[in-house]
Amino acid sequence: MNIVVLAGGLSPERDVSLSTGTMVTNALRKKGHNAILIDLFYGLEQIPCPIEQAFAVSGMLPPFSVPESEPDLDAVRSARAAGFSDQIGNGVLELCLTADLTFLALHGGIGENGSLQSFFDLCGVKHTGSPAFGCALAMDKAVSKSLLRSEGILTADWAVTRKGVSFDTAHIPIPCVVKPNNGGSSIGVIIVHERAQLARAIEEGFAFEDELIVEEYISGLELSAGVLGNDDITVLPLIEIIPKHGFYDYQHKYQQGWTEEIVPARISPELTRKIQDLSMRAFRALKLGVYARIDFLLTDDGEAYCLEANTLPGMTPTSLLPQEAEHFGLDYPSLCEVIVNLSLKRYEQT
Repeated sequence: MNIVVLAGGLSPERDVSLSTGTMVTNALRKKGHNAILIDLFYGLEQIPCPIEQAFAVSGMLPPFSVPESEPDLDAVRSARAAGFSDQIGNGVLELCLTADLTFLALHGGIGENGSLQSFFDLCGVKHTGSPAFGCALAMDKAVSKSLLRSEGILTADWAVTRKGVSFDTAHIPIPCVVKPNNGGSSIGVIIVHERAQLARAIEEGFAFEDELIVEEYISGLELSAGVLGNDDITVLPLIEIIPKHGFYDYQHKYQQGWTEEIVPARISPELTRKIQDLSMRAFRALKLGVYARIDFLLTDDGEAYCLEANTLPGMTPTSLLPQEAEHFGLDYPSLCEVIVNLSLKRYEQT
């Protein structure tokens, strides 16, 4: 098949996406597909004529390593030629319409919040991953936490604060966690250990987004569950996450050797089944499809708190979902092929 792999874009997770996109492109080429990597924001300087020539590719792309710090998006914007649309580069839509499928290797921003999915649905572009509505529900932490709680799934208590709106911090228990309501990759996450730090943490958080979650701090073992499927759902083996310094932040997620990851997680079979069942319920409650990753904190007394659902989980060299799939018996190229096939099946069912 001719497949466009979309990566990059203008999200703070841009560099993570480029790493994911590079690996996915190479994996799909190994599976015999004509896969091309396109940056959502930069697009093409010139559209080939005929456009199908863009898929005449061979060989493998060089790996892309995620830097220790998130990208300077102002520099990304200034490096692109004027005249393109604000979010989608020249030729991107045309290429995606020509392709048999668009593999979304994007993280955060319009690539994960349902906006791009909605646009592609209107234009008739087939894409991988969850439907637009599910992406929107999962990306908004306040909304997704409300839905999870309504389904009887534990999640930490939270409050929402918006830029320019008065917020009473007196009722917030300490320690707590301040984070962007629609962010990912732990960018902008601050753990507050003293009340005097809370107002400053909120102020710093507004540098990333105008809406923040102030969440109860839960101490526990961090676990993650990959989920594959549409109607028939498979939950992959759980992975245990042990950051070597502090918490599981941006650096610990994407720098080799910063985190110990153990699969299957070293917990009892009963707790494993419990969290896998919760993952399946969360997947359905948020109306997700094809694949996702559901993250949890497991307390010492055996309570599992759902942190969030990731509708386009990372597929970088350090990412969790490929490690879980490997233990399940799916190597990286086969995992990408499964995502492609499940995505196409979703279109057959509609």
